[in-house]
Amino acid sequence: MDDFDYEDYIDNNTMDKDSILVVNKPSENDHIEIDKMIKNKKINNDFNSNPINIEFSKDLIYDSYTNERLDNTFIVFKSIDNIFYLIYTNLDNSIIAYDLIDNKKMVEIKNSNYWSYITNLRYYFDSINKRDLLISISYDNSLKLWNINNWECLIKISYINKVGYLYSACFLNENDHLYIVTSNYCLDNNSEKIKVFDLMGNKIKEINNSYNDNTYFIDSYYDYKSSNNFILTANKDYVASYDYNNNTIYNNYKEKDNKDHNSIIINDRNEIIELIESSEDGYIRIWDFHLGILLKKYKVGSSLYGLCLWNKDFLFIGAKDKTLKLLDLQKGKVVKCLSDENSSVISVKKIIHPEYGECLISQGYGYNKVIFWVNME
Repeated sequence: MDDFDYEDYIDNNTMDKDSILVVNKPSENDHIEIDKMIKNKKINNDFNSNPINIEFSKDLIYDSYTNERLDNTFIVFKSIDNIFYLIYTNLDNSIIAYDLIDNKKMVEIKNSNYWSYITNLRYYFDSINKRDLLISISYDNSLKLWNINNWECLIKISYINKVGYLYSACFLNENDHLYIVTSNYCLDNNSEKIKVFDLMGNKIKEINNSYNDNTYFIDSYYDYKSSNNFILTANKDYVASYDYNNNTIYNNYKEKDNKDHNSIIINDRNEIIELIESSEDGYIRIWDFHLGILLKKYKVGSSLYGLCLWNKDFLFIGAKDKTLKLLDLQKGKVVKCLSDENSSVISVKKIIHPEYGECLISQGYGYNKVIFWVNME
């Protein structure tokens, strides 16, 4: 990549603003909280807090459980009823709802089935019906949809993948209709397809993945110019995007002999839409989302897992070497390395805390902890 001129590439490949891919569009609830924080001058309009001086604050949880490598095994958000939630799963296969302001457990939903330990949690604010929704994915190939506001289980879908495992799922909004997308898995040359369900549990369609592979991570993104959704997958042998409307692969992001991709995040830099991915070989790779061209890659360390953008220029990365790394995306350098001491850092999330402003929460593998990190500036 030494011969690749990134600035020249941007000058010659910039799309107009109407073609920008909108990533993680803030919900109505998010906008209210963001406005409050801006008025309090804790963050600016671009979320470009500078400097970033994140430090350990405290261990929040001691009974969490996560699978090694699988991102999104806990979630953090502010609910419509103004509760700052941390939701995670424990060794008893229970879902735990924890109040980040009052620092207490609020709800525990127990699951006695040994094979139902939870591999993935995903959150979505349903602005049409004014409710907070949660997906939980279990090792036994089942999915449950919860209304967090009253903890009603809205649907349960069993045996989603008849062959292999179910590792991940996400929400997808198509013309104000909300759907659930589940990951595929390949076992003994029997390949499962990406599946789409409505909120009643009905299977709407399947998307034929082009490769027989195992999907560890799945997410959805919306392009306003084409009025089209995309599905992103991080898999054993490659990273891919799919055109949701056409049910076809959009781009394949792959280097030769690069395997075990664990997480994906989109960075909208206005000039270009970047797809950033982590992998077991210790590299962060940055791709042109629309063209599928590798723009940059940085050797960060050991096996890399969950990703969290602090802003457009800085990325937090969970790593197997028991650290949480802060990468300067422009310079390609790790500028801060936070030690978890006991655990590989699997997943990391950013939250706007009403008292501390922009903070991080991370979860480790092997020591059952969830850690709260505070920006000291």
